Amino acid sequence: MKPLVSLRLRSASSWCCVAVCTVMSVVGLIACSSKPPTPDWQMNAQGAAQKAVEAYLSGNTRVEQLEWNNARAEVSRTGRPDLLARLELMRCAAQVASLAAQPCDRFENLRADAAAPEQAYADYLAHRLQPQQIPLLPEAQRQAAASGDAAALAGIADPLSRLVAAGVLFEGGHASPEVIASAINTASAQGWRRPLMAWLGVEISRADASGDAEAAAALRRRMAIVEKVGGEAPR
Repeated sequence: MKPLVSLRLRSASSWCCVAVCTVMSVVGLIACSSKPPTPDWQMNAQGAAQKAVEAYLSGNTRVEQLEWNNARAEVSRTGRPDLLARLELMRCAAQVASLAAQPCDRFENLRADAAAPEQAYADYLAHRLQPQQIPLLPEAQRQAAASGDAAALAGIADPLSRLVAAGVLFEGGHASPEVIASAINTASAQGWRRPLMAWLGVEISRADASGDAEAAAALRRRMAIVEKVGGEAPR
């Protein structure tokens, strides 16, 4: 008997984590003999969202787009824009983790119906978070948001949440060498091709700028290995 089934929006969840990060609970239902069965839409949406984030992090754009469409279709069956808004934040969090941040337009179109924690998380990703919003963030992101330094990353256990925090620090101009190293090691350990390529690119630029040709060459060799992986190149 499965004690808990949930669709989760995490600022960095271990499945995808993503992201995905490790950020908030969308819906939770207890599925057991004394309770109603978990709705099909919830199970389908959770599975599709997890596959979408994993495909994105792996650099498989075709599968990613297909699964996001599937997840949106399932959540849309509820007629609840607040749940759809949380789903969209998963996608935006994965992009931030991969240094591909862009306006989270799909969420913004739903902001009016989103709950305060989701609005705060969107503002966090977009670097417009106000101090009073920090307590509304997922626990994994609060210290990073409050301190704004690399030390906070060490306390984030979830890999995707750690990458999201690193991405926010990077976009805010606070990506120290420790932040970059943490992000590279995290993406590498998880086999997440897209963020690994992005963060290796950042470190290569740093090595080139400092004139460390040996380090830059070693990093390019690492990147070449990742580029040879089958499938489409991350975009």
